[in-house]
Amino acid sequence: MRILIVRTSSLGDLIHMLPAITDIERHVPNAMIDWMVEENFAEIPRWHKAVQDTIVVAHRRWRRSWWSSDTRAERRAANDRLQSVNYDIVLDMQGLLKSIGFVRAARGVKHGLSWTSTQESLCSLFYDVKHPVAFHQPAVIRQRLLAAATFGYSVSGKPDFGLDHLATHLPTAPYAVIMPSASRDNKLWPASDWQAVFDELQAHGLGLKLLAGNDAERARAQALIDARPNAVVTPKSSLTELAALLADARVMVGLDSGLTHLAAALGTDTIGIYKASTPARTPVEGRGFVASLGDQNRSPTQAEVLDTLRAALSSSGA
Repeated sequence: MRILIVRTSSLGDLIHMLPAITDIERHVPNAMIDWMVEENFAEIPRWHKAVQDTIVVAHRRWRRSWWSSDTRAERRAANDRLQSVNYDIVLDMQGLLKSIGFVRAARGVKHGLSWTSTQESLCSLFYDVKHPVAFHQPAVIRQRLLAAATFGYSVSGKPDFGLDHLATHLPTAPYAVIMPSASRDNKLWPASDWQAVFDELQAHGLGLKLLAGNDAERARAQALIDARPNAVVTPKSSLTELAALLADARVMVGLDSGLTHLAAALGTDTIGIYKASTPARTPVEGRGFVASLGDQNRSPTQAEVLDTLRAALSSSGA
C-alpha cells in the first residue's frame, strides 16, 4: 500500500506524529510510507524505519518570495513529485490550509479530520474521507486515532516513537540537558529558578549542557551559566546530533519546546515547564519519567520543579 503522510511542521508536532507512524507500520501489511515535511525538519521522518521516502518542501521560505522565479520553480517541482506517484491513501495529518495545496496535488484517496475536528475547518472540504476525532485531547492520541480511523485498526498500547536507535550509548560523564529558551518571551522561566535547578543537578554529579537555537538564546544560556563549572552551551548542531545528545542524557529539563518533547520521545527522563501554553494538548510523553508542570498563565514554582526533579533523579538512583 502506497501511503503519503502530509505533516510539514513544526518540530514538536512532528515528534508527536511518530507513534502514529509506528502504528501504521504494525497494522498495515506492506505499507510503503512517504512523508512530506518542511526542509528544516527533514531529518525527523528519516529517523523512522517505516518511512520510505521524504518529500521536502519549503513553505516557510517560499512565502517570503512566493512569486519569484526560483520559488515558483521549487513549488512546481514539489507538485510534479507528488503527481508522479499514485498513492492508495493521502493522509493529511496537518489539518491546516497551508498544506491543502499539497494534499490536492497528490494522487490518491484523501483522508483528514472532519469539519468539527480540525483547527481550520475549511480543510475538511478537500478530503474524500473525513474522520471525527475529539479535539480536546493530547496530540499524540489524536494523531494515533486519526491514523487508526484511516486504516481501520484500533489503537492499543503505549506510544512507540521508534527512536531507540538514535542513542549512541558511548561512555561519557553523566550530564543533564537544559532548554531555557523558547519561541516567545512569555514562556521564559526566571533565572533564579534555573540557578536552583542547576544547583540540584550538579549536587547529583551531573554536568550541564544548555541548548540554544540562535544568537539571542545563546546569550541567554551563557548568562545563566556564567562562571559555573562543568556547564556549557552546546554548539550549533543538526537535529540528529541533538537527538543523540538528548538520548544519552540522564535527564532533560526544558521549557515547552520541540526539543523538550524530543527528549521525552527518546526515552530520556524529561520535565517540561509550561507557562504560556497548556500541557492538556501537548504534554511531555515518553517511556521514561515524564512530567508536565505548570499551565497557561500559571508558571510552576521553583519548589514544584525541584521536587519533581528529585523524584526523576531518584527513579534510577542518580
